[in-house]
Amino acid sequence: MKQLDLPQTDLTASDVVLGLMRIPDMSDEEIRTLVRSALHAGVTMFDHADVYGGDHLCERRFGEAMAFSPAEREQVVLQSKVGIRDGYFDFSTEHILASVDESLAALRTDHLDVLLLHRPDALVEPDEVAAAFDALESAGKVRHFGVSNHTPYQVELLKRSVRQPLAFNQVQLSVTHANLIAAGVASNMADLDQSIDRDNGILDYARINGITLQAWSPYQAGFFTGTFIGDREHYAELNDVLDELAQRYDVTPTGIATAWITRHPAQMQVILGTTKPERVRQAAAGSDVRLSRPDWYRLFTAAGHTVP
Repeated sequence: MKQLDLPQTDLTASDVVLGLMRIPDMSDEEIRTLVRSALHAGVTMFDHADVYGGDHLCERRFGEAMAFSPAEREQVVLQSKVGIRDGYFDFSTEHILASVDESLAALRTDHLDVLLLHRPDALVEPDEVAAAFDALESAGKVRHFGVSNHTPYQVELLKRSVRQPLAFNQVQLSVTHANLIAAGVASNMADLDQSIDRDNGILDYARINGITLQAWSPYQAGFFTGTFIGDREHYAELNDVLDELAQRYDVTPTGIATAWITRHPAQMQVILGTTKPERVRQAAAGSDVRLSRPDWYRLFTAAGHTVP
């Protein structure tokens, strides 16, 4: 699996990341099997959020099951997110600091490698975020920072006060949910809906500023509407191409869907949400596939996007 030197950080991590939002009902042994399968496949980065499972539950289950030794802890990159509360978002200094302390206790670690602001807070005060980040960095509790689901100008607003690099932006992206790529392909096409930029240039902004994009829901057709892989009722042509390329590149359709994202020169990371070790292995295998330019565009058009 490809390992990336992540810009604006001192981190090297896999371009496939295991997300742990679906583990609350798994046993300790099932969690260990999942995580160890990921590590064996080359995954070195694990994604959490305070809200996953409710009140740090997924973080706590992970920490209880894995109980990393200090040496084991240094071999992995732990990332978590903060800011979603019950019915509202909260980037106040007080909430960020309290939630990170709770994440550290749940994960049984003394630091997070990466902390992301989960969803844009309409009432954000950049100075409050900056105060929280400074306190967390100076205490050694968080090493690197970023955002999730933020537009370029939302990042720029934070940068007025925050002195640490905002090195990550986690965004929804799959071959079927790809407006942040597709809009640019169809720019200046007045009569084509695809040409509408709904993401404010996230992709180009990230590439210009050395921000690593992390693709969540990489196999979801839409916003948690189900996977497109194997869905021949709605995505017959796409699945034909996935199956054909999977055979040619000697991986699975899941591997090809992964490779479609990792092939992009922005060097994005793919956030998995699976609890199945075999699915992790399939995704990891896709990291090593470099799709040809014609094959990448075949998937793009088979997913319903236009190449003018």
